[in-house]
Amino acid sequence: MWQELSVALSMVLIIEGVLPFLSPERWRLLAYRMADMDSRSVRIAGLVSMLAGLILLSLLR
Repeated sequence: MWQELSVALSMVLIIEGVLPFLSPERWRLLAYRMADMDSRSVRIAGLVSMLAGLILLSLLR
C-alpha cells in the first residue's frame, strides 16, 4: 500500500511539473489568475479536479 501511495505521489509531482517546465510564462500567468480568484471559485475548481480524478481512477480500475 505505501509503495502504491508513493508511486501515486510521484506521478502527481511529475504531472504538476510539466506545465512550469514546458511553458513557465503561461504557468506564471495561471498562478496570477488563480491568486485573483475568490476562495469559493478555487474550492470549486479543486472539487472538480478531485471528482475528475476519482472518476478516472474508477474507470481505470
